[in-house]
Amino acid sequence: MSDEKSNAYELPKAYDPSTIEERWAEYWVRERLFDVASPSNTQEATKKFTMLLPPPNVTGRLHMGHMLNQAEMDILTRWHRMLGETALWVPGTDHAGIATQMMVERALASEGTKREALGREAFVKRVWCWKKEYGGAITGQMRRLGASVDWSREYFTMDDGLSVAVKEAFVRLYEQGLIYRGAYIVNWDPAIQTAVSDLEVEHEERVGKIYHVRYDLADGTGSITIATTRPETMLGDVAVAVNPSDERYTALVGKMLALPLVGREIPVVADEWANPEFGTGAVKVTPAHDVNDFAIGQRHNLPNLIILDKTAHIDLEGSPYHGMERYEAREQIVADLEALGALVEIKEHTNSIALSQRSGVVIEPRLSMQWFIAVNKTPSTGGDSIAEKAIAAVRDNHIRFTPEMYSKTYFEWMNNIHDWCISRQLWWGHRIPAWHCDKGHITVSRETPEACSMCGSSAITQETDVLDTWFSSGLLPFTVFGWPESTADLTAFYPTQLLVTGFDILFFWVARMIMLGSHFMLDVPMQDGTARKLADAVPFREVYIHALVRDADRQKMSKTKGNVIDPIDIINRFGTDAVRFTLASMASPGTDIAFSEARTEGYRAFANKIWNSARFLFMNVDRARDAGVAIDPKKLAAALQDDGSTSLETRWILARLGAATEAVDKALKDYRFDEAASAIYQFFWGDFCDWYIEIVKLRLNFGPEDDLASATAALTTLLAVFEAALRLLSPFMPFITEEIWHAFWPQIGLEVPAKSIALTRYPVPADFPADGSASVAAMTLLQEMIVAVRGLRKEMSVPEKEAAPIRVFGQNRVVALVDQNTDLLRRLSRVSEVEFTREAMSGNGTRSTSAFDVQVVYERTIDVPAERERLTKDLAKYEKGLQAAERQLGNEAFMAKAPAHIVEGLRKQATETKTQYDKTKAGLDALPPA
Repeated sequence: MSDEKSNAYELPKAYDPSTIEERWAEYWVRERLFDVASPSNTQEATKKFTMLLPPPNVTGRLHMGHMLNQAEMDILTRWHRMLGETALWVPGTDHAGIATQMMVERALASEGTKREALGREAFVKRVWCWKKEYGGAITGQMRRLGASVDWSREYFTMDDGLSVAVKEAFVRLYEQGLIYRGAYIVNWDPAIQTAVSDLEVEHEERVGKIYHVRYDLADGTGSITIATTRPETMLGDVAVAVNPSDERYTALVGKMLALPLVGREIPVVADEWANPEFGTGAVKVTPAHDVNDFAIGQRHNLPNLIILDKTAHIDLEGSPYHGMERYEAREQIVADLEALGALVEIKEHTNSIALSQRSGVVIEPRLSMQWFIAVNKTPSTGGDSIAEKAIAAVRDNHIRFTPEMYSKTYFEWMNNIHDWCISRQLWWGHRIPAWHCDKGHITVSRETPEACSMCGSSAITQETDVLDTWFSSGLLPFTVFGWPESTADLTAFYPTQLLVTGFDILFFWVARMIMLGSHFMLDVPMQDGTARKLADAVPFREVYIHALVRDADRQKMSKTKGNVIDPIDIINRFGTDAVRFTLASMASPGTDIAFSEARTEGYRAFANKIWNSARFLFMNVDRARDAGVAIDPKKLAAALQDDGSTSLETRWILARLGAATEAVDKALKDYRFDEAASAIYQFFWGDFCDWYIEIVKLRLNFGPEDDLASATAALTTLLAVFEAALRLLSPFMPFITEEIWHAFWPQIGLEVPAKSIALTRYPVPADFPADGSASVAAMTLLQEMIVAVRGLRKEMSVPEKEAAPIRVFGQNRVVALVDQNTDLLRRLSRVSEVEFTREAMSGNGTRSTSAFDVQVVYERTIDVPAERERLTKDLAKYEKGLQAAERQLGNEAFMAKAPAHIVEGLRKQATETKTQYDKTKAGLDALPPA
C-alpha cells in the first residue's frame, strides 16, 4: 500500500478521522483482507468462528440499531480473527417482499400507473432495476463503516442459488406432509392487499364504540340484543352465539333470528366462547371475518360468507352497501339500524386495535386461501415435529441465549406456536412452486411441470402467491453455504457459532432459523458419513440479544417524537471510531443504551489522546535516530516479557497491560462490551498516557553525556507496549489503530509485518509477566503520594513552576520505595527534596493514608486579615450547610418517606461538608493572632 507507506513517517499534527476512515475502508475491501476461502481440507485444525449478518432490507438505510448490531459483530469478528481463528462474517440483504413492492408501487404511482397495468413479468423486471439502482445503499454504508465481512460471499435472498434452495425446501416440506393449502382467517392488510403474520401486527389501545343491536326472533316472539365493535360485519353474520350456561338465553338456543337490514334467518347456537360478562352475553358470529367466529363456525358447521373484498370494501352484489369502504359502510349501517329502531345503544369502549406494521392501516381479519407449514405435525418420514426439534435445541443446551431470560420468552412462544402462514399475495418474492389444473388439483414440483401430476391435464397455471420473506431468510444459515448440495463450506462452517441480533426479530427470524435448520440439517450426514445429531443441526451455538439504542433521555427513538439519531450524521461529526466506542462502552446484556453525544465527544477526545501519544513516540524515535540509536527488532519483540530486573515503571506497565488484556478477554467472552471498552480506556488513557508516558520521559535522554543503553531500553519498551495496546484497541477503533500502526513500523525503521493490524495477533494474558502484583502495589502507592503532593501544592497555592520540599513518614518498605524513586516524585509532583521523618505528621500541608503521611513544606506570605475574613466566611457557609443537613436527617417523617438514594446523598453531602468545616476551622486556628 504505497500511498500509506509514503506518508507513514509523520502523522499530521491534528487527528482528523474524515481523512483516514474512508481511505482505510476502501483499502480493506479492495485488498479483500477479510475474505475466507472455501476450505480445501475440512479436517484442518484451525478453529472456526462464523456469523451471519442479520440481513437488512434491501430498501433500508443505516439506523442506530444497525450501528450497534454491526459494531458488536465487528468487534467480535475482529477479536476472533486476531486470536488466530478462521473468522467468517457473511453479509447479505433481504429482498423484503412487502417493503420493496411498496417502494416500487409508489414510484409507479408517481408516474401515473400501477403494477396491474404493467403485468407481473414487467413489474418484477422493474423491481430488479430498482434493486440494482438503489438496493446497495445500506451495504455501501457498511463498507464505509469498515465492517470486516467477507464481501466475496455477499448474498441477496433472491439470488439464483438461494432461490433454488428455497424451492427445494418448500418441495421437501410438502412431500413430508408439512405444507398444506387451506382457507383460514388471516391478518389482512387492505393497503398492500396481502396476508401478514401475527408478528407483523402491532396493537394499539384506542377508545372506540361498542354497539348494542336488537336481533328479532323470526317467529316474532321476542329478540336478542347483541354487542359488537364492528357493526359492518353483520352483513356476513350466520348465527348468534350464547353461552350454554347463560340462563337468560337457554330457551332461545336453536331458534331462528331475522338478521336486521338483511332479512336472512340465522340460528341461535350455544358455544362456550360466548362470555356472559361481556356486553349482552350474546355475540354475532361472522366466520369469514373473525378468528374466534371462524372457530365457532367450524364447531357448528356454519357457512362462511365473505362480505369484504381485498381492499376492505363491501362486496355484496345487490346490497345497498356494495362498494362502500368498511368505515363508510359502518356509519351507514349504524344510521340505518337507528332508523329501523334496531339500535339499542352505543357505548364508548377501549379496544386493542390491530395495525399492520408494514402499512400502518387497521388489519382486517379475512378468510383467505393460504399456504401453511404444519409446525406441530409429525413428518411423513417420521421423527419429531419442527416445533419439537426447535424446543429441544434450546432445552438441551445446543443453543444458548444471552441474556438467558430470552430462552424463557422463546419457550413461551414455541410451546404455543400455531401453523405458520407462509404465503403472501405479492408479485415480488419467491413464487410458490405449485401449479393448479382446471380440475382443481395441485402439483408441487422442483421444475415447471407440463401437465397435472394427478389427472394429466395440460391446462395448468402457477400459484400467484409468493413465499413469506421470513421463510427464505429462515433457511440462510445453511443455504448461504450451498445447501441442498453437500459442499465443503457447509461441512466447515455449519453450524455458525453466534447470532447477534435484536429482540424485535426473536420470533420473526431467530425462532424460524432454529426450526428450519434443526429440521433440514438433520438429514445432512456429518463429514465422516455418520448421522447428524440435533446438536450439530442447529443453525448457531449461541444467540446474543443486544439492547435497544434510545435517546439521551432513554426514550425510544421514533420519527413522531423527532428524536431519531442519524448514525451517518454522528459519524461525520465525531468519526466512526468514536461512535463505535461509545456504543461499546454502553453495551451490556439486558441494558438499553441511552446514546449520548457528550460521551461520543469524549471518546473523540480519547482518539485524539492516542493520536498525540503516537506523535510523542515518533518524536522520540527521531531523537534517538539523531543520536545514532536504532531499534533492535529482537529486543522489541522481547520487551513485553520482562525478567524482573528492569525499572519499576516497566514492570508496572506490563502488569497493567496484562491485566487489561485479561479483563478484555473475559468481558468479550461474556458479551460485556462495556467492561471490555472500560478496561481498554482506563489502560490507554489512565495508565499509559497519564502515567507511563510522563514517567518514561525521565528515561528518554539521548544526549552525548546520557546513558544511551538505558534510554534505548526505555524507548523500546515504550514502543512495544504502545504497539500491543494498539492491537488491544483495534477491534473497537479499527481506523485510527490501522493508521497509526501502519505509520509505526516505518517510523522505527522496520517493514510493516502484515497488510493490516486486523491480521496480527491479539494480545493475550500469556504475553506478559505472570506476577505483576508487587509492581502494581508499589506503583499504586507512589501514585497516591504524587496525587497527594499535587493536591497539597494546589491547596497551599505553591506556584506551578516552583519546586517544594516534602517530608514523608511510613514503614521501611515505603521509605525504601520512595528513596528508590525520588526522581519520579521530583518530576511528577515538583518536589525539590525528600526528607524522611520518624514521627507521624498532621496539620496544615499534610495528607495521611493508611500507608504514609506526606507533608509539603512551604512558607508563603499571606495577608492575615484577608485570609481570616475569607476563612471565617467559608466557616459560616459550612456551618449553615451542616445545620440544614442535621435538620433533614433528624426529621423522622422525612427520613421515613425519602427514597434510599436521597438519604444516602444527604449523608454523603453532610460528611463532605463536615470535612470542609474541620479543615477550614483548622486553617483559621492556625493563623497568627490579629
